[in-house]
Amino acid sequence: MNRRKFLHLFSCSCLVVGLHSCATAPITERKQLKLISEYKLNAQAKQIYEQIKKKEKMSEDLATLNQIKEIGKKMEDSIYEYFSRENLPDPTTGFEWEYILIDNKKVKNAWCMPGGKIAIYTGMLEITKNVNGLAAVMGHEIAHAVAKHSIERASRNVAINVVTQVTDVLSGGKLSTVNRTTGINTIGLLTKMGIVNPFNRKQEIEADYLGLIFASLSGYDIRETIKVWERMKEAKKGKAPPEFLSTHPSPENRKIKIASWINEVTLKYPPINLNN
Repeated sequence: MNRRKFLHLFSCSCLVVGLHSCATAPITERKQLKLISEYKLNAQAKQIYEQIKKKEKMSEDLATLNQIKEIGKKMEDSIYEYFSRENLPDPTTGFEWEYILIDNKKVKNAWCMPGGKIAIYTGMLEITKNVNGLAAVMGHEIAHAVAKHSIERASRNVAINVVTQVTDVLSGGKLSTVNRTTGINTIGLLTKMGIVNPFNRKQEIEADYLGLIFASLSGYDIRETIKVWERMKEAKKGKAPPEFLSTHPSPENRKIKIASWINEVTLKYPPINLNN
C-alpha cells in the first residue's frame, strides 16, 4: 500500500472513530469507543460458547446450577425492569442468556461472554461460599456484558493497530526497526502496559460498581462482595503480579473501592419489586 492511500484510509478510520466515540456505558455514562458490530460479536461469542460446552466437562451438581440460573434470572429481570422504569434503552436487548457450571475445581473463575453467555467454574464456589457471594461474582461478570466491554476492547485494539501502523509509516519504519533490533515487540509491550492494562483495569472497576448495582437491584446482600474479595486474596496467596502488569486491580484495591460504594448503592439502587 502506498503512503498516500494509507493516509487516506487512516483519515477515514479517524472519522469512523469520531462518529462512534459518543457512545456511553449504561449508568456510569463513561464515554466509550465502539467500532465493532455488537450483533457480529454476539454471534461469534455464541459459537465459541457452544465449543466450550462440548470441550469442557459440565458439572452434575444440578442444585448449584439451578441456583446459578435462579440468580441469573433475577438479574435479567431486574436489569430489564430498571432500564424500563428509568425510560432508558435496555442494554441487554438481543441477549440470549445461558448459564453453565464447568466441573473444574482448580479454576477459580467465572465469565460472561457478549450476549449473556455465562460460565461458572466449580473452583469459584470455594470463593463465593453462599448465594450472596455467588450473586456478587455473577453481577460483576454480567456487568461486563451489559457495559459492552468486549466491544470496547476489540474496538480499542483496532484503533491502536491503525495508529501504530500510521506512526510506523510516518516515521519511516522506525517502530519496526526498534522491534527488530530488540527482538521483541517493544512497542506492543509499552502499549500494553501504558494503555491496554490501565484501560482493562478501568473496565474491571466499572464492572465491580455495576455488579454491585445489579446484585442490589436483584435483592442480594452486597456486603458479601467484600468477603468474596477477602477470600480471593487469600486464595491467591501473594501470587498475583504487580497491579501495573495486570489487567485486573489487586483484590485489596477492589475491596477498598467496593467498601466505599456499599452505602451509596444500597440507598440508590434498592431491590426492585417485580410484582409492581
